[in-house]
Amino acid sequence: VQTEDVVKGFRLGGDDYVKKPFKIEELVVRIESLLKNSPKMLFGQKLMIGDYSLDSLKHQLTYQGEVLKLSFRESELLRKLYEQKDKVIPREDIMRAYWSHDKYFTGRSLDVFISRIRKYLSQDDRIKITNVRGVGYMLTVD
Repeated sequence: VQTEDVVKGFRLGGDDYVKKPFKIEELVVRIESLLKNSPKMLFGQKLMIGDYSLDSLKHQLTYQGEVLKLSFRESELLRKLYEQKDKVIPREDIMRAYWSHDKYFTGRSLDVFISRIRKYLSQDDRIKITNVRGVGYMLTVD
C-alpha cells in the first residue's frame, strides 16, 4: 500500500485505514471504537440539520413549523448526507446506494436531486451542500 493512497483515502473522508495482513481482534477493536465515537443513527429518527428537522420515516422536512413533503429518494439522500456530514461522499457511492437498479437515472439526475435539496434547505444559510469537483458531495452546517 502506497502512502499516497492512504493519505488520499483520509482526505476523501476516511476515518481509518487497515493494512493487510491484520488480526481480527484489531479489526473488532477498531470497529467498536468507530461505533462508539459515531453519532447514533436510527432509521426513522428525527434529524436536526441546522434549523430543519428531517423525519426520514414520513419523508418530511420541517422548518419553523412549515412541513415540506420530500420524495423517498430526496429523504434518503438528505439522510445519507447528514450521516456523513463534513465528509465527501463519492458520486459513485450515492449512485450505487440509491439508483443502481434504475436504468434511466444518470449523473445529471443526481445533480437535479442535489439542487432540489439545496433549495429545500435554503432558509438556513449555515447549511451548505458542496460539490467537490470530480469526487462527490459534502454537507456542512456552520
